Amino acid sequence: MWIQQKATPAPLDELQGRTVGLKFECNHCHTEVFTDLLGVPAPDHLANSMEDDGQYEKEEIKCPGCDMTHEITVKSTFDGVTFDVSEVAPNSVAYQVAHE
Repeated sequence: MWIQQKATPAPLDELQGRTVGLKFECNHCHTEVFTDLLGVPAPDHLANSMEDDGQYEKEEIKCPGCDMTHEITVKSTFDGVTFDVSEVAPNSVAYQVAHE
């Protein structure tokens, strides 16, 4: 089941240590793009402050419709998980947790 990303981060307890697939619409050619599975990192428990607790996973994916390269950042903090895709409206990003 695809879950639309909201303005608030996704729940950390549901995603930490899991893998997720993302889908989004390319803003250039409007092709629906699906990623490979991405790992969700744990927040940094040794951070000096809540602002420094973020851990990142970065990936790149080429749009199959126009070959535009999108950079994907999975950021995990104690507040939750966010998925940032370059050159894409945040409300067009959805995620799905992989079943193990």
